[in-house]
Amino acid sequence: MNAPAPQYCATPGQRHDPMTTRAMVTAPHYLATQSGLHVLRSGGNAVDAAIAVAATLAVVYPQMCAVGGDSFWLIWNAHTRELRALNASGRSGERVTRAHYRGLGLEAIPPRGWLAANTVPGIPSGWDEAWRWSQATMPSTRRWHELFDDAIAYAEQGAPVTPSLAHWLAVNVDPADERFRALQRFEGFRRCFLKPDGSPWTVGEVLRQPELAQTLCILARDGASAFYRGEIAQRIVDDLQANGGLLTREDFAAHRADWVAPISVPYRDTVAYNFPPNTQGMASLAILNILQHFDLSKIPEGSADYYHLLIEATKEAFVDRDRFLTDPDFQHIPLDRLLSREHGAAQAARIRMDRAAGPLAPLDPKGDTVWFGVVDGHGNAVSLIQSIYHDFGSGIVPAGTGVILQNRGSFFSLSDDHVNRLEPRKRCFHTLNPAMLFRDGRPWLVYGTMGGEGQPQTQAAIATRIVDYGLTPAEAVAAPRWLHGRTWGAASNDTKIESRVPQAVRDELARRGHPVRAVDDYTDVMGHAGAILIDAGSGVLQGATDPRSDGLAAGF
Repeated sequence: MNAPAPQYCATPGQRHDPMTTRAMVTAPHYLATQSGLHVLRSGGNAVDAAIAVAATLAVVYPQMCAVGGDSFWLIWNAHTRELRALNASGRSGERVTRAHYRGLGLEAIPPRGWLAANTVPGIPSGWDEAWRWSQATMPSTRRWHELFDDAIAYAEQGAPVTPSLAHWLAVNVDPADERFRALQRFEGFRRCFLKPDGSPWTVGEVLRQPELAQTLCILARDGASAFYRGEIAQRIVDDLQANGGLLTREDFAAHRADWVAPISVPYRDTVAYNFPPNTQGMASLAILNILQHFDLSKIPEGSADYYHLLIEATKEAFVDRDRFLTDPDFQHIPLDRLLSREHGAAQAARIRMDRAAGPLAPLDPKGDTVWFGVVDGHGNAVSLIQSIYHDFGSGIVPAGTGVILQNRGSFFSLSDDHVNRLEPRKRCFHTLNPAMLFRDGRPWLVYGTMGGEGQPQTQAAIATRIVDYGLTPAEAVAAPRWLHGRTWGAASNDTKIESRVPQAVRDELARRGHPVRAVDDYTDVMGHAGAILIDAGSGVLQGATDPRSDGLAAGF
């Protein structure tokens, strides 16, 4: 039934699938994974563990996520047999208008600085709302404040700087690129993330964040209300308004996280679930909806045909995404039609296997994000993604908070006729989208990745490699990846492919019209992915983390 599966076990870390029968956590930082396991071992449920993982990541992986960002949750409740989606993304402020930016002589929202921090951070509201629901519906012996113990300790006492953090610190202390980098120009960033002499921390040195520790202590004591209506909100707003920022106390007080209905499409013998707009989950599902019309058993994994087909399906999915995706409170999005079998068949029919489709508008560069997954001993499962958009977000850390504010709102358009145009109290187009595959009415694969434009593409790689080719989660995550799109500073799209893809395959893709560019093996340009496979028959959980990250998959 399946094409022969190549073997990819020999990754840089010689990672193998960890297998357990009770609980599993996978995260892009090993300390965060251990925080989640500690909570599970001490009687917490999957949501408890996810909050502990998320809080620790906000301390030890600040280049990718922070308390000042957004998050999206898929939660399977094994007791109520219900899959729920929680949108914890923030809206633009009431004073955030196109006219304001134009009045400053701007044609686009700046990617860094106080004007980029124009949406309310949603992460604390997601932690709070998910926890309150889980406490009412899932067994747990853990209390709210206990979920922050590790994060507070790492912020107070410090944590060693990982290769990923050291790399992004060095990149962002670059005076040659003042628009996107050179974050040392912001006093808060210098104070929290650079040494006293202004140099970046290096691998193995210990980074302490006392201001963030204080903020986490307040959250642990008072809950998310302190972030939106209490002293944390006041400190953030005071700093923003003192420097020309636009958010107000009223914007913070009005924020809420919202429960929404997951979206889905059938894929082979599974059902793929993802997140509805304002995220690009519709694109991730659209790719699978297109691939459903191809027999992948006749296309060897890793061949030129394989890469070509998935890239072309991605192009088709992104055409619809870029035409329609916005905050659904501001514009109707015809999801039923876009994800219908008939529409997927029409998209599939346009794909030529002998040549690439013509050039499309440049795809936007990636953002910086973390995805992680948790499955607990009761069968509850969480697929969670949180982000600050660019590496280190806006670069703004309000005095006395230690909180990096995201720059997701810099992705809004100032054009009056753009689908993602800036308007007050609006949620921005988000690349974030957590995923699950179901079999027989329950989760079978919990998976996701960081990487902006790469998220739908990597999700498709993981799903096809596991469902169609029988790879293990670790093999599927570690296997060579590609990215159709562009990165910061590039003017047009290309197709980046890890150089361990054979030269003959890359040459054939180029012959078909793909602008192929070889990149380093295991580069984090491809994102940090992860997965947990749940075998309902045996009860075995298989976890995987990405060798491109500083992560760990582990269980008990």
